[in-house]
Amino acid sequence: MILARVTGRITSTIHHASMDGRTLLVVDKLDATGKPSGGYLIAVDAVGAGAGQAVLILDEGTGARQVLGGTDLPIRSVVVGIVDDLG
Repeated sequence: MILARVTGRITSTIHHASMDGRTLLVVDKLDATGKPSGGYLIAVDAVGAGAGQAVLILDEGTGARQVLGGTDLPIRSVVVGIVDDLG
């Protein structure tokens, strides 16, 4: 699991059919205290996260596909939770 903060959305007009209706989010990686640790990911949103929210990312293809209910999805990273408090 990776702790991250949502910084934006990605919009695509041409994509794999399995991505229809799914939201792609840009997230910045955070350390355990909630400070940026460098790097970012593009992840499929499975929980309805929004800009500025701290989230948990599953960054492993097979697990991400299981969360989204498909075996042949071209997905590696998925948002699996919203963090309520980093305190």
